[in-house]
Amino acid sequence: MNDVGNWVRIVRNFNAPADLVWRMWTDPSLFQKWYGPMGFEVPVAEIDLRVGGTRKICMEMKTPDKAMRMWFTGVYKEIIEPSRLVYTESMCDEDGNLLSPQDMGMPEGSPDITEVIVDLLEVDGKTTMTMVHRGVPEGSAGEGGWMQAFDKMETVIG
Repeated sequence: MNDVGNWVRIVRNFNAPADLVWRMWTDPSLFQKWYGPMGFEVPVAEIDLRVGGTRKICMEMKTPDKAMRMWFTGVYKEIIEPSRLVYTESMCDEDGNLLSPQDMGMPEGSPDITEVIVDLLEVDGKTTMTMVHRGVPEGSAGEGGWMQAFDKMETVIG
């Protein structure tokens, strides 16, 4: 994947053990409470947490006159509990069939498959999370969405 300069890296500190932050990423019921930018909910989070297992996520934003849904799927590539999680991410339809980013209104040249890498480091009961999303440009709406999602995660963790 040639993505020089085409990735987001976010570091966040949580006043929680790594096991809890890990479960935020891997337990569907917890994942649904924080994932997505402000104003979005996650009505579907299917997580088959094993190398080669798939994930399918639906993000939904409701307005008074309509609901907008976006679906994402991916494959788990690396799982080292509770310190490292690597998975691919692509846009898809409700049945998990891949869609091109351009079909979803993304800019020309947006990659069909991106990669999310989450590293957790616990020190004295607190966790530093480093998340890299390869294929999403720094400064993009995608980066802003992650920042808002991690704000929501912090609220859920308490």
